[in-house]
Amino acid sequence: MLLADIKTLFRKELQYLYPLEEIDAFFYRLIEHYLGLQRFILVMRPELTITQEEEQPLFESLAALKLEKPIQYIIGEAHFMGLPIRVNEHVLIPRPETEELVRWIIDYGQNRLGDGIDILDIGTGSGCIAIALAKAFPSSRIQALDISHKALAVARQNANQNDVNIEFSATDILNMNSDCQAEQDRRLDIIVSNPPYVRELERNEISNNVKKYEPSEALFVPNENPLVFYEAIARYAQQHLKPRGLLFLEINQYLWQETQSLFEKHNFNEIEVRKDHFGNHRMLKAIYT
Repeated sequence: MLLADIKTLFRKELQYLYPLEEIDAFFYRLIEHYLGLQRFILVMRPELTITQEEEQPLFESLAALKLEKPIQYIIGEAHFMGLPIRVNEHVLIPRPETEELVRWIIDYGQNRLGDGIDILDIGTGSGCIAIALAKAFPSSRIQALDISHKALAVARQNANQNDVNIEFSATDILNMNSDCQAEQDRRLDIIVSNPPYVRELERNEISNNVKKYEPSEALFVPNENPLVFYEAIARYAQQHLKPRGLLFLEINQYLWQETQSLFEKHNFNEIEVRKDHFGNHRMLKAIYT
């Protein structure tokens, strides 16, 4: 079948679900992943024909896209800070907003702390934050926690693939003080976390591909206690950060003032909230003194 005809089929079958530019992006990403072909191939070879065997993964991917399955789960890979990150239904797909948080940490840490520091990533998921920080601070000790053993299996694969050394452990964020495997007497320079923070009442704002396929336990929190994970992180950070240790968090844009107040009550100072590239209050930095 002509590859150009398959592209036309993608546009026809997906036009009611996605913008044209996104459909084309899906198509080009799939032919690169499965066939090793670059996006300009149809300009150079408009009559290119592929075999039935080569067609199969493209048509299977088209069927999955019609069911609104994220392209990252279809091919099993995403990118974060330019790094390849394996993903599946047990971990969240890395977001550009989280990259902004990590860039903030790197800029701040390299300017003020240097390398050779102790960093803890709480709720690591795919491990993308910890891995990016391990690349930026190669002489540092990086620890990463998650309650999900399946997520940790993915994170370990990603750490190996990206050739970084990270200490992973299975830990419930809400019971870190009692069952954390990290050394209790070791003090941390930085704690970072992107915990669940989407209230159930905000579920309708979430796109179908996220609600249907990404792990809900990594996304949603009860309406009546939406800051439950931040409260647990604050208590843990008070005990385990060094003097003037840093806390970096991704936060709910609708609850940024409440989140800031929570950390003020826990004796965190110099609190700064930043907006992401969409203009939403999405990141918080605080210092414990």
